[in-house]
Amino acid sequence: MQRLRGLTLLEEREGEGRPAQTGDRVLYNIRIFLNRGEEVPLNTMQAEHVPKDMVRDQDGVTVIDHQTVLGRRQAIAGVEQALLGMKVGGHRKVRMGPHLAYRGTGIPGLIPPHAVLMVEIRLREILEAS
Repeated sequence: MQRLRGLTLLEEREGEGRPAQTGDRVLYNIRIFLNRGEEVPLNTMQAEHVPKDMVRDQDGVTVIDHQTVLGRRQAIAGVEQALLGMKVGGHRKVRMGPHLAYRGTGIPGLIPPHAVLMVEIRLREILEAS
């Protein structure tokens, strides 16, 4: 699979079934870390504001169920690109450059501008085929 420049696959567990492709609606969980290893607490912060059925405990860590339709730019570019080709139950850890994440804006107080991120992604389900 062709990867975007600035997206590096660091670790992968394949999963089962067919690979996710453009047009698929997928359900996934992510954890975001700054390049120096510090976790960005977005899941914990979002857990207070989303329906309880979207929040789960995964090995003692709070994660949020996210959905996106691949190819519609509903998630940051690096996450969407990393999801392409994943199979249900699969896991990927990727490093993404700022141009594939939050660019020069960052998220005030959480992610500095121009931050390189490490992201762990788990594909839980392909909800609709393209």
